[in-house]
Amino acid sequence: MASMCKWTFLQAMCLVVSLSMAVTENYEDDIDVNFVPNYLNEITEEDQMEGETPTPSPEPCKGSVFTKWDKLFTMLENSQMKENMLLQYADDIIKVELQSLREEMLQFVAQYGGSCASAVESSVRRAGIQTETRLQNALDRVREVSADQSAQHDATLQQLLAASVNQTTRLERLENECLKLGERGQASQAKSVQTRHLMQEVTETENGGRLEKTLAGISSELQTIREQLTLYTKSVFANSFPSGCDTGLLFPARSSTAHAEVSPKTPFQTNAVTICLWVKPTQVLNKTILFSYSTTGNAYELQLVLNGRSVFFTVDGETHLVQALGAAQEGHWVHICAVWSSQQGLASLWVNGQQAASSPGVAEGHELRSKGSILLGQEYGRFFRHLSIPDTFDAELAFTGKMTGVNMWDRVLDSKEISQQARLDGSGCGIRGNVVAWGVSDIEPKGGVKLIY
Repeated sequence: MASMCKWTFLQAMCLVVSLSMAVTENYEDDIDVNFVPNYLNEITEEDQMEGETPTPSPEPCKGSVFTKWDKLFTMLENSQMKENMLLQYADDIIKVELQSLREEMLQFVAQYGGSCASAVESSVRRAGIQTETRLQNALDRVREVSADQSAQHDATLQQLLAASVNQTTRLERLENECLKLGERGQASQAKSVQTRHLMQEVTETENGGRLEKTLAGISSELQTIREQLTLYTKSVFANSFPSGCDTGLLFPARSSTAHAEVSPKTPFQTNAVTICLWVKPTQVLNKTILFSYSTTGNAYELQLVLNGRSVFFTVDGETHLVQALGAAQEGHWVHICAVWSSQQGLASLWVNGQQAASSPGVAEGHELRSKGSILLGQEYGRFFRHLSIPDTFDAELAFTGKMTGVNMWDRVLDSKEISQQARLDGSGCGIRGNVVAWGVSDIEPKGGVKLIY
């Protein structure tokens, strides 16, 4: 408060000094005061008797004659002059007073200006220190609150994660127990029915021949129940995806437009590649395209092809290939990985986590070009869209069936990494490629191809 009062007083003093200097500058010139005789402003008795008939009298001398109106105008001029003289006198008094006040203020400022400036500076410095301290305290409190909230969020996320893991484990256990209970229930029901029939037959049977017929009937019924359980297990797993995958692509029929277009995560240009995918073919026919990578300069950069029950992997055209015989089967999931490196041209095919074929000298020294197109279930071939041709293909090469877990790397995967993905009941779908990643990369089904769950 004291610093504020000093600052206000200093501002008032500066204002008075500036006013005094302005007044002094405006009244630097002296005003001359002239006194005019006022005998012309007086109205004599002759003027008052102007309307009456004057008596003739001798005129000793003649001068200028002033009328009544002339004298009135002269009186007005004299009154204005007197008013101006009074105003000038008042201004002179104010000028002298302001000059003296200015000198006193200058003396005061010269005497106390240094102490006031130091007081203002110290007050400003003190206020700045206090403000900085408060800001620092507020920042510390904000950081503490943020740290507490972050810790609480982390703890909550950890609890949610643990609860999710526990829930997943419980659901898996429940599902397994349901499957086991279903199998046991069917088996126990069948056994109880057979036991009742057996007891009835035993009580009714009087000779060994009829007992043998009863046992033969029980055996045939047990075989029927076993076949039904096998069909039930197959139907349960037929609608699910392997290796923990939760989505897939359905290619319902062969057509000239059915395919899926994949957008790589990042453009790539590499001397090595690994392609892995799960397929379940509906029909095993001659030359069915699973995976193809085409560029403007080469429509056959990479191809993964089903040919009957065999799998072909080609690099830079069909003249460079490696094949695995008997790898695919209709209506069954199979995991296929194709690996290639330009160094020595070493290429290999892996089926269900095991190396099925390998060959050196496959496109040795070749380099895969970037900015190409990746298709699933079809190939561009001679229909490559460098001339903006619509997506029409050869229907004879179209794939029919299901596909999931498609991943691609710009390096060679080792046997352990491949086998982890090939486990039917594992979680290999969680392993994703750095060029194409299933569940992350943009995959656009076209021509009747559907994304299923």
